[in-house]
Amino acid sequence: MAKGHGVNQELSKILNQLWAADENRLKPGVDYRICLQGKAGYVAPGSNNAADKASAPLFTYVNEDKLKSIKTYAAFIRLLDNYEMSTGVAETVTQEELEESNSFLDALLETKVMKLTHQYLVSKNQAKPSLKDFKTQLHNIWFRLYNRDRSSGADSCGFEHVFVGETKSGNEIIGFHNWIQFYLQEKLNNVDYKGYKARDNKDTPDEDDHVLNLQFSWKGLVKPVGGSFIGVSPEFEFALFTIIFLKSQDKYTAEIVRVDEYQLEVVVYRHGRYIGTSYPKLLSSNNRHL
Repeated sequence: MAKGHGVNQELSKILNQLWAADENRLKPGVDYRICLQGKAGYVAPGSNNAADKASAPLFTYVNEDKLKSIKTYAAFIRLLDNYEMSTGVAETVTQEELEESNSFLDALLETKVMKLTHQYLVSKNQAKPSLKDFKTQLHNIWFRLYNRDRSSGADSCGFEHVFVGETKSGNEIIGFHNWIQFYLQEKLNNVDYKGYKARDNKDTPDEDDHVLNLQFSWKGLVKPVGGSFIGVSPEFEFALFTIIFLKSQDKYTAEIVRVDEYQLEVVVYRHGRYIGTSYPKLLSSNNRHL
């Protein structure tokens, strides 16, 4: 892809402002360390067999004290246990879980990143000026339950799909695009990192890259390739995906943006009025084309 081809400049501008405002982003090599190891191989569609090109975990170190000391990370981590992994199994939201999602959104809205996001969306008439209304809007987009599997009751929501991960028909991983969940599941031996994905004739990512394309297994099922930010705060991901979700009514939106040193394609699928899925795909970094 030619450099700059198809890049949404206006979107890149606001996302770079959010990137600069992300005070809670962790520093690679300081707050966490990753070990990329080998390049992942091909996995046939529908197969859960993947050659393991990485004998060690992806994360060799994460400063968990720092995670627990930052309000948005701590509130985010508390939410991860609240969901039923399999689609087709109806979710029930307890009062405690509702309070946890509310306290997470409260923590988000205190950050510079989300304040800037709110101002931007108000300027585009995509959010109301009241923070209370904005919080309700975020709650609906991300936490409102809906039917992903038509055979069941409300079994999914945007937050669960994107940040926690789900399985479909017991044989496929869907969603699961968050590095904190990846790290915590890897620590529990539920996730096995298989290697990084890059285009065949291009060079490798760096271990300080904040966006990676990964292959991994989770509880025995394989995700052939999943795009994920690494080290960025929950508020940055929420902001980015929410902005792209709200700017289009299309079922599928893919925007090419340049954020910091990364050229990304950010993909968002709508599930009616809610987020179906959203994730980044790394196209190039440091002017290296993958």
